[in-house]
Amino acid sequence: MRRFMRTIRPLLGALSRASLYIAGIGMVAMTLIVGWQVFARYVLNDSPSWSEPLALHLMAWFIMLGAAVGVRESVHLGLDVVRHVMKPSVQLAMDLASLGLIVVFGLAMAYYGLLLSAGTWTATIPVLGWPGGVDFFPLIVGGALIALFAAERFIDQFLGVELAADVVVQEMA
Repeated sequence: MRRFMRTIRPLLGALSRASLYIAGIGMVAMTLIVGWQVFARYVLNDSPSWSEPLALHLMAWFIMLGAAVGVRESVHLGLDVVRHVMKPSVQLAMDLASLGLIVVFGLAMAYYGLLLSAGTWTATIPVLGWPGGVDFFPLIVGGALIALFAAERFIDQFLGVELAADVVVQEMA
């Protein structure tokens, strides 16, 4: 199992970095779109109808991709006061339970997002002309990535390997 994890860790790291870069590009694109919308509305007096739904779609992408990267890098919010006062064996059990629940949650997001996408596929997003199911793609991809990255961390914790995080997070003292 350790050899398998060493083999796929670079691939998961590349997937995590790509997700982060795509999320960053989406955030910049959304900012430009909203800026254009404000300029067009107040200066040109002609607000583009496509800007708001496209900005919301991009926001869903960068939120879900960023959340998945946050799971891998262990920078998500957590209340671990109780965990820190426990014995190491109890801490490990708590970590494994938490990561296991995150895997289940990510899989549920992906599964139910897929059902929502299939159920709304025949509808059309009027302004963009896209099938309605496209709105749920970030939920599907984000949920699958959250489950994948949480599973990686679960296995690392179980094997006693250092966490898979690529980014060094420093806490302010």
